[in-house]
Amino acid sequence: MRKALIGIMTSAAIALVGCVTINVYFPEAAAQKAADQFIGNVLDDSGVAPAAQGSGAATPAKPVPGKQPSASLLDLVIPAAQAADAPNIQISTPQTDAIRVRMTARFGGQLKALFNSGAVGFTANGQVVVRDAGSLPLDQRSQANAIVDEENSDRDALYREIARANGHPEWEAQIRKTFAEGWVQRSPPGWYYQDASGAWKRK
Repeated sequence: MRKALIGIMTSAAIALVGCVTINVYFPEAAAQKAADQFIGNVLDDSGVAPAAQGSGAATPAKPVPGKQPSASLLDLVIPAAQAADAPNIQISTPQTDAIRVRMTARFGGQLKALFNSGAVGFTANGQVVVRDAGSLPLDQRSQANAIVDEENSDRDALYREIARANGHPEWEAQIRKTFAEGWVQRSPPGWYYQDASGAWKRK
C-alpha cells in the first residue's frame, strides 16, 4: 500500500513538473529584450524620433536591490539555475530580416506620416489600423488602407516566424503581446494606440 502511494505521488510530481515546464516557462524578459531590439532597429533606421522618457505604456517593474522575490510553485519545480539562465530569443532569420527591411522602408515613407497625423494607430494585438479615415483626403484613403494591410501582413508573419524560429510555435500569442507593448513604448509622443480595453489613447 505504501509503495503504491509513493508511486502515485511520484507520478503526479513528474506530471506536474512536465506541465509547468512546458506551459508556464515563456522567457518573457528575453522576449522583451528581443522585441525592443527589433522595434528599435525599425524605428531608428527609418528616422522616427525616439520616445520620450516616461511616456507611453507602463514599463515592467524593475527588481528592488537587496529584495528577494517571493518563492512560488515554479521555484520548486524548476531548478534555480535553469530559471536564472533565461534563453535568448532568436529574432534574426532570413524571413525576419526581410520583414524588418520592408517595415523600415514603410515607416520611413508614408506610414510615419500617417502616425504623425493621427490617422492610424497601434492596436492592442500588435497590429496597425486606420483609426480616423476622415482625417485623410478621399484620394489618399485607399492607399492608406493598402499600406496598413501590407504592414499587418508583415507583422503577422513576423510574430509567427519568431515563434517558429525558436522552436515554440505555441509562443506566437505571447510574442505578439510582447511586441504590441514594445511598439507603444518605443513610439514617439503624439502617436495613437489602443489600451487593453480597446480605447484609443495618445502618447
